Amino acid sequence: MGTAIYFDLDGTLLTFAEPYEEVVADVLADYVTEPSEAVETYFATFDEHFDALESDPYRAGMVAVCEHEDIEADTDPDALVDALREAECERTQVSDDARASLDALGEANALGVLTDGVADFQRAKLDQHDLLDHFETVIASYDVGAHKPDASMFDRAREAIDAEEYVMVGDSDADIEGARAAGFTPVRVERGEDVPDFWTTLRALA
Repeated sequence: MGTAIYFDLDGTLLTFAEPYEEVVADVLADYVTEPSEAVETYFATFDEHFDALESDPYRAGMVAVCEHEDIEADTDPDALVDALREAECERTQVSDDARASLDALGEANALGVLTDGVADFQRAKLDQHDLLDHFETVIASYDVGAHKPDASMFDRAREAIDAEEYVMVGDSDADIEGARAAGFTPVRVERGEDVPDFWTTLRALA
């Protein structure tokens, strides 16, 4: 049965080269006169819907922008959602060390992704970076109906991969606290000039 290693996605496997707010602002810049105000409108609605696991939080955010900002009446919110999905895919990055670690860890362990997010967005980013084949399962919180650190996320992870031990690699308190409470071994992603290379350390631990 061995060990199953689950990875968070955003901030762990994938990183943005710039703040995510700038990605959203650039998507909206072609449609609004004040992108910063539109970004605030977008996130106010998106966050409310996302936290409550209401359907289509991305679309809800874009509908709010279209309704409250100076946007052409015939602008399609779905087109804005598609543009944002494309921007997320194009402006995320995967380090060479992360790829090498997935190759090495996958030789003796079952790998999975356990991520807070909307399934099609999260899987699109993995597909963009040719990562899907590394994982036996990709579990998004919208698939489960709960966000980390809720125990049901980790219960689903156990159901998806049968293993003797479970490891959760993530960059947030929700990743670490949820994993610890569920009996997973938590590994926090740490980055910085004074921090040893995270992926090298992870390979050594595994």
